[in-house]
Amino acid sequence: MPLRVAVVGSGPSGCYTAQSLVQQDPDVLVDVLDRLPCPYGLVRYGVAPDHEKIKSLQNNLRTVLEHERVRFLGGVQIGPDGVPADRLRSLYHAVVYCVGAATDRHLGIPGEDLPGSWSATEFVSWYSAHPDAVDDGFVVGARSAVVIGVGNVAVDVTRMLARGTAELSPTDMPQGALTALAASRVSDISMVGRRGPSQARFTTKELRELGTLPDTGVTVDPEELVPDPAYADPSGLPAPQRRNVEVLRGWAEAPAREARHRIRLRFFLRPVELLAEAGRVAAVRFERTAPDGRGGVTGTGQYEDIEAQLVLRSVGYRGVPLEGLPFDPSTGTVPHRAGRVVREGLVAPGEYVSGWIKRGPTGVIGTNRPCAKETVTSLLEDADALAGRELPEDPLTALRAEGIEPVEWTGWCAIERAEADLGAALGRSVVKLPDWESLMTAAHGNAV
Repeated sequence: MPLRVAVVGSGPSGCYTAQSLVQQDPDVLVDVLDRLPCPYGLVRYGVAPDHEKIKSLQNNLRTVLEHERVRFLGGVQIGPDGVPADRLRSLYHAVVYCVGAATDRHLGIPGEDLPGSWSATEFVSWYSAHPDAVDDGFVVGARSAVVIGVGNVAVDVTRMLARGTAELSPTDMPQGALTALAASRVSDISMVGRRGPSQARFTTKELRELGTLPDTGVTVDPEELVPDPAYADPSGLPAPQRRNVEVLRGWAEAPAREARHRIRLRFFLRPVELLAEAGRVAAVRFERTAPDGRGGVTGTGQYEDIEAQLVLRSVGYRGVPLEGLPFDPSTGTVPHRAGRVVREGLVAPGEYVSGWIKRGPTGVIGTNRPCAKETVTSLLEDADALAGRELPEDPLTALRAEGIEPVEWTGWCAIERAEADLGAALGRSVVKLPDWESLMTAAHGNAV
């Protein structure tokens, strides 16, 4: 009997795991399960819509999911509200969890939950048409926005707030988000980091893109760069950080120009409180920080309030516990040894992890390849012991018998056609379907 493996999650880590399995084992059968009816994970629902080159990675992932020994089963929830983990384990010789880091980190400061304060993840989900996203008027009534964080996601949301209709209309952004951003009155955007420019996490390519936005001026206060010990002489920095400092230096030395949108990059400011007015966020109070000589910062007791009717925190992702699996709350990951799940110090036969739930939210998309390969190597080393267990039936037959009707690849292709048709009807290109009802209607072959 061929080895039958369930991969939970169809983002890059799940697809690379499936790819590594079929490449290394000529007989293995792989089911890639996802809670959503659509594949590709953060490539579909996390990459900014104006980044077409990165989004084109879907074509590579598509090749994996169309492999003759790989089967996509969307719309399948694993856990208390769907298929219990132990039931899933009974249907497959092995299960590999590739579920990413499903939530965001919080600031833990007063006022963080005020109306108008969101995680960047929630904002990204809205303009990316994630079916769980809420449309609660992110930009309605806002003139100034503060983005807390200096990573690529922070750059993404800053850029989307400054983009115009002409640049967003050709993307697959859902119509509701496009309409709202087109009507946005946000003109001032501050992207703020608690440390210095040499410690920012954005890539230089993403950073430079801010300077190419139409009718947008980027400003940097040189006095906020100087405290960084590496600013005066960045030659000792790794190349990516050195290039970032050079770009920021150029903006700091350039004269300010008039533009419809103003992006201010701020450094050495730590958020301590969100301030309210009329029951909504109105400003963010920051404490000035200074290098502590050990790579961190310390507070100076000097404070500054920055006006904001919209606050987006972008301070990292975090894994969440999975029903039926051990979890390390300090790292937000599942304990493992080379991808093998570890329970109370012992390896759990047939259970594996890959991607962010394995190593934490680090690295770029390509980092998932070697991570998946390590896990698959461990799984195939265990294959003889795993394959000895008799499985009751085809998992898909079993799921259907239990009232679960997965969205198969043909259903996903139907969603793609519906999104192309919607785009044509709106005079745009492909336009994403933004909610569960329209996605499931399209998947089951009915008119949207």
